[in-house]
Amino acid sequence: MSGETARDSRIPADPHDVLAMVFARPRQAMTAATAMLADGRGPYEASIAHQAIGILRREFGDLDAAIRELRQAVRLARRSGSPDREADVLATLGIALLQHGRTRPGLSALDTAAALSSGTTRARVLFRRAGARWILGRHGAALDDLELAAPALLGAGDTVWAARALTLRGHVRLARGSVALADEDFRVAQRMFATTSQEHDSVVAIQNRGVVAFRAGDLPVALDLLDEADRGFQALGTPMFDLAADRCAVLLAAGLARDALEQADGALRHLARLRGQATMRAELLLIAARAALLAGDPGTARARAGEARTLFAGQRRAWWAAHAQLILVQAGFAEAVASAGGAAPSESLAGQAAVGVGSGGGVVSGRSLAEAGRLAARLAGLGSPEVWQAHLLAGRTALVLGRAREADRHLAEAARARHRGPATARAGGWLAEALRAEAAGRPRRLLYACRAGLALIEEHRLAFGSPELRALATAHGAELVTLAQRHWLRAGRPRRLLAWTERWRATSLDVPPVRPPDDHWLLAQLAALRETDHLLGRARSEGSSSAATLERDRDRLEARVRAATLRVRGAGARDDDPGPGGRRLLAAIGGGRLVELVVVDGMLYALLCGDGRVRRFTVGPVAAAVTEIEFARSRLRRLAYQDRAAPQELARLGDRLERALLGPVATRLGNERPDGVAAGCGQAGDGWPGDGRPSDGQPSDGRRNGEPLVVVPPSTLHGAPWALLPALRRRAFSVAPSAASWLRARTAVPPADGGVVLVRGPGVANADGEVRSIAELYAEAAGPAAVGGAMRPATVAEAAGLATVGGAAGPATVLADGSATAQGVLAAIDGCRLAHLAAHGTFRADSPLFSSLLLDDGPLTVYDLERLHRAPYRLVLSSCDSGQVAAVGADEVLGPATALLRLGTAGIVASVVPVNDAAAVPVMVALHDGLRRGLSLAEALRAARGDDVSFIAIGAG
Repeated sequence: MSGETARDSRIPADPHDVLAMVFARPRQAMTAATAMLADGRGPYEASIAHQAIGILRREFGDLDAAIRELRQAVRLARRSGSPDREADVLATLGIALLQHGRTRPGLSALDTAAALSSGTTRARVLFRRAGARWILGRHGAALDDLELAAPALLGAGDTVWAARALTLRGHVRLARGSVALADEDFRVAQRMFATTSQEHDSVVAIQNRGVVAFRAGDLPVALDLLDEADRGFQALGTPMFDLAADRCAVLLAAGLARDALEQADGALRHLARLRGQATMRAELLLIAARAALLAGDPGTARARAGEARTLFAGQRRAWWAAHAQLILVQAGFAEAVASAGGAAPSESLAGQAAVGVGSGGGVVSGRSLAEAGRLAARLAGLGSPEVWQAHLLAGRTALVLGRAREADRHLAEAARARHRGPATARAGGWLAEALRAEAAGRPRRLLYACRAGLALIEEHRLAFGSPELRALATAHGAELVTLAQRHWLRAGRPRRLLAWTERWRATSLDVPPVRPPDDHWLLAQLAALRETDHLLGRARSEGSSSAATLERDRDRLEARVRAATLRVRGAGARDDDPGPGGRRLLAAIGGGRLVELVVVDGMLYALLCGDGRVRRFTVGPVAAAVTEIEFARSRLRRLAYQDRAAPQELARLGDRLERALLGPVATRLGNERPDGVAAGCGQAGDGWPGDGRPSDGQPSDGRRNGEPLVVVPPSTLHGAPWALLPALRRRAFSVAPSAASWLRARTAVPPADGGVVLVRGPGVANADGEVRSIAELYAEAAGPAAVGGAMRPATVAEAAGLATVGGAAGPATVLADGSATAQGVLAAIDGCRLAHLAAHGTFRADSPLFSSLLLDDGPLTVYDLERLHRAPYRLVLSSCDSGQVAAVGADEVLGPATALLRLGTAGIVASVVPVNDAAAVPVMVALHDGLRRGLSLAEALRAARGDDVSFIAIGAG
């Protein structure tokens, strides 16, 4: 162009548009602002450019650079002679200073900006000052600014800023506990943003809807919306640390405290690398402290909360500092409880209260009570919805100190929470009411409060489709159940103690299973996970350098699969099964025996059910039982690699383990000892007369042939090698997660047309001989074999194109040598009568639903098994540790076995310790021979076991 300078196309015609682009198109805004400065614009436009760059630096976490840019923008605005321009930049600078932890100069800049500005600019400044006051926890003052700013912005037709003001008002209302009003603000703001090009604010609206769903207790929806927002922010290239904080809060509410702590710590590390906002660092530290406390790590909670409180105090954020102090005091109390062995605080801490300090460092004293009381008053004055937690803490502390009147006053205040708020907070209010009733000696009110609190938690967990979340949610009710158990233990009512134990044991198995969605994306992720794990195993065996990359890929895929399943919504209802019920359970047991082991305040009790009675026996400290299980498992792990275990060592291990797990009940099961002498009756337990004396010509244990012997341990004791116990070793017995799950499994109906499926995974020593010998049992049958009923030839092989014994459709379908793929195995075992899987197993204690069996194309996880339309009626898992489960929640278990029980499998044979591969082959062949002759799983396993103690029968098949 002759005589003219070409206009830079990157710079908008109206320089103010650069500021509008900051959140809508951040990369384009940075390019335009940089071009404006290079173009030598005057002070007014240069001020806009520096302000835009400063905002972007602030949002990307580099606050030092942001403040430098904004100070330059202020100087240029003054040179331009525009008070509104100066006020606008000062307001932006004030927010950045506040986020840097420099509260006083930040508020001063905002106040100066409010005084300088007028009209629409003043409304925008007031909006930002409201944001600063919200950050500081000054919610009343924030609302005052917003009540002026929002109408002015709406009246001026400033859609974007008006929507932002409504969004901020929603956050302030949320902080004050007004969820419904906040939801209305967010919805209106979202509709307004939809009419603009503000992509960033539109994604923020999605995030806010997630926060509201969380506060309303709809956690699957909250997780879904927050994940959607995360994808939106990643597409925009905008790191959002407050999104990380929101997600951590939802994970905490879902019971995923360890996940929340890892995410909070990860966000803190990222923030430190970016030299990001001090205000956000303090908030993430607070989240991490709360997560550590809920994860049972009060020491870490104290460290995180202490640092957060120091930062909040320096930032003059009283509301936040009070909440950090709450966690500090809660952590101190938790340490005192831990030092007392985790037993009832009102009893076990009473002796420590005299000196004021538990051995773990937690303070229980008059001083700590006074601090909790002052904290409750402070939180009430700040309008915190968590004030009930401070009152509950004060009430607990007063109970320990024996100050009944103060305890009742604080617990009564905490109990007010039972009438409002999310389900978990209301359940906390009922816990306070239950503690209050227990202290006052009012058992009817105590039990009413426990029932009401558990009903709320039940409603809360039914929203989850994920079995992991359902199991974890039960932790909210653990103390309510303990209070009721303690009452019935003292009252000497074993039937009631059994009923309340079953009320909250393995309850995730009571809920109808929710199959993951059949979406192609999730199926693709599961397939990719199998392939990656398969390649990782090969890379490790070859020592390839690609193993590290593949391991990261696997972790990423696992995170995606888990996140997708956590978002699945529940069916919203329990099974129609009314539960075990004392009469129903005793009728099912008949003359058999069901031993339900119960832990109350650190002591292990056995409830012996049978012959129409429930009897209670004291076994001993549960810590001793856990120690003996760990010792026995370590010895059996070593013995598994020997040709033959020494009988004397097995006997010694079994005797020790039996005393710790069954105590006096062991002599009341009528076990035939290896020497053929029936066990004696021994002494009576807890005042009951001797049990099992011959009186009607029946065996000395009172059991008639074919009647059940069932062990129902708490979740922490499920890993015991039960077959090692002398009282069980020669008996047909089964282990169940709960009496209710045993009853359901007992009434399961075998399929009319299901066949036998045998699967051999890759690389299993002796598996070829094992599967071949079992297949021959069924192939040699002259006709339909009896396996829990009439056995028909399998037809699934023809439908799926799978190999069968002898190459033709016979009594058993065999999948091996490339046909044992995840898809093929799932198709074959879906609804079959009996499945046998001889494949390497991996139990994942860190994430039990990723426990797997290795097939030809990679691992078959619990997530895959949950896609079955109908689980196999019976299942045999011959690999090591295939019966292992993880204890989660209050008294829940997660693992492959429990997943299949939930889906309808009647019985499972699996190992709870490492297996000697060579010794396992004859056991498995004999087991199938017994099943083919019509024995139950437990009976067939007893006949086949010999000296093996690795395998147990689970369920009732």
